[in-house]
Amino acid sequence: MKIHKERIDLESKSQIEFMNITDRVQEIVDRSGVREGQALIYVPHTTMGVAINHNESMLLQDFMRVLYKIVPVDDQYSHDLFELRRESTADGRSNGHSHCKSILLGNSETVPVEKGKLLLTERQTIFAVEFDGSRTRDVFIQVIGL
Repeated sequence: MKIHKERIDLESKSQIEFMNITDRVQEIVDRSGVREGQALIYVPHTTMGVAINHNESMLLQDFMRVLYKIVPVDDQYSHDLFELRRESTADGRSNGHSHCKSILLGNSETVPVEKGKLLLTERQTIFAVEFDGSRTRDVFIQVIGL
């Protein structure tokens, strides 16, 4: 059994951003030497998520519209009020909405690896999804198998 872990560094440019990391994950699988197993994609951030879906520009706009509709930026979030009462904050952001979007999406995905390739269809893309950009982020990829 092999276990291989690498980090992908990302820099988001907008508040919500779907960043295609599929090729970078496949490159890590290639370097791992794993032929049969799985790849875990994990973001260690509470205002970011991971998703697998179709990479089509109009659909990505739909995803963003739905996320803004379900968790509007201008709603009142207790998290933000708590931050305003503290003497200092980690980064000065009122980002309760970003935390709420993140919990809906989740912070990891697992993809089977078969014959050294991610078992994704031609329409599936792995996205690191930023909800609190612009920021510098990291994503951990752990490949396990034979």
